[in-house]
Amino acid sequence: MIDSHIHFGDDSPEVLAFLDEHDLKLLNICVVLGGDDDWRIQANLYSALSKRYPKHFAWCTSFDLPEPTDDPAEYIERVRAQLAQDFADGAVACKIWKNIGMEQRKADGSFLLPDDPIFDPILDFVAKQERTLLCHIAEPLECWLPLNPDGVHFGYYSRNPEWHMYGKPEFPSHTTLMDARDHIIEKHPDLRVVGAHFGSHEYSMAEVAQRLDRYPNYAVDISARLGDIARQDTGIVRDFLINYADRVFFGTDVVLQQPFTELQPAARQDTLNDLRANYESHWQFFERSDVLSIRNRPTQGLGLPDATLRKFYGDSARHWYPGL
Repeated sequence: MIDSHIHFGDDSPEVLAFLDEHDLKLLNICVVLGGDDDWRIQANLYSALSKRYPKHFAWCTSFDLPEPTDDPAEYIERVRAQLAQDFADGAVACKIWKNIGMEQRKADGSFLLPDDPIFDPILDFVAKQERTLLCHIAEPLECWLPLNPDGVHFGYYSRNPEWHMYGKPEFPSHTTLMDARDHIIEKHPDLRVVGAHFGSHEYSMAEVAQRLDRYPNYAVDISARLGDIARQDTGIVRDFLINYADRVFFGTDVVLQQPFTELQPAARQDTLNDLRANYESHWQFFERSDVLSIRNRPTQGLGLPDATLRKFYGDSARHWYPGL
């Protein structure tokens, strides 16, 4: 089984035992927050784990964002050199994050969108290296709606108002960002593109299917969106996952906040229990067909066929991330 989207750089004995128990491999995803963020520490850890435990760890790199003062040609060459080194060190993919489009600005003060021409030579390089681009572009649609205590993502946006876009017309809309992501896929037909979190179309399987039908070089992971699909029509979600089993794959987006070595024994056990509970809630929803509880709400399990589960839990991720 492959968790194709996680941030869990730890090889403590209890973690390795858990991975062994479930024959589980983790694709650790680097995130570049921008500013003074030293994301290379994270990259070096993920790379080392993938070399030390190739059965259980793989990794996805990223790259620094262009600053308004950067010379474009020098920036592009610097990023390509860094990616070449990371791919040589085993990175199976490269990620771009939501700060492209929602935070980073250009010299003229406008937002740097994901389909900006400055990224084209970089994405061409990723394609030529036969690696995959993982896109976390935009946010759930709920990000642009009024805060709703009953919303799936209320907790996140109530705690992180800087990422809540309702009432901020100066920021790009969800549609603008989705159009920019789609433009990337169109401009780079030889590039494998994976949309993280259902490609930010978590609210509608029809919207995801529309892109999958239109773009043969596009796939999605389901990470961090279990709560969204558990509230939708069971038949629609089930049919979608069966029909697109080659293009949709498993991920959790679990984040390890502190290394196990920094935790007291009780906290280590709590962290491991939370990890186990997260996986079990996913597995139950996809595998069982009875009524169960997801995020404290009753929902019908999908009861996916074994053939679909084999693709969803591993085969499709291996196809879209060669070398995984």
